[in-house]
Amino acid sequence: MKDGSSLFNKTTQIALPIMTVAVQAAIALKLPQWGLVINMLAQPFWIYSAWKSYKQAGQIGLLVTTLIVTVIIGLGIINYWVRF
Repeated sequence: MKDGSSLFNKTTQIALPIMTVAVQAAIALKLPQWGLVINMLAQPFWIYSAWKSYKQAGQIGLLVTTLIVTVIIGLGIINYWVRF
């Protein structure tokens, strides 16, 4: 189990900066709908990091903010991609 969580931790450390920069690039290129998709793909890594921060340092604010942002991103995806 330790190896699996270590691999995910390493993946998270690589994925977060790459995906965060990709989101900013998509927004700068006037593609906010794709920025939302990339951001949602990054959310599992953010939630994992926020959970680790909460467990190790009691950073509940980071975890709560990450969960709220995930919901907001989901609403943005619905707004851009789902036609009613």
